Amino acid sequence: MKKKACKSCKIFVDENVCPTCKKNSFSTNWQGRVQFLDTKRSMIAHEMNVETKGEYAIKVR
Repeated sequence: MKKKACKSCKIFVDENVCPTCKKNSFSTNWQGRVQFLDTKRSMIAHEMNVETKGEYAIKVR
């Protein structure tokens, strides 16, 4: 089964509600993944506007 990613914040989720943005719109049509361990020091996390550590999709349709 393909992972589902939140359409608004792009984090991968297993639940029916996103733990980060509290929305419930998800997609299994995504490309690329990146995992953030320390979002405060990561320039990529800053560019993607990520504040919570975890695994994110790069592109979600």
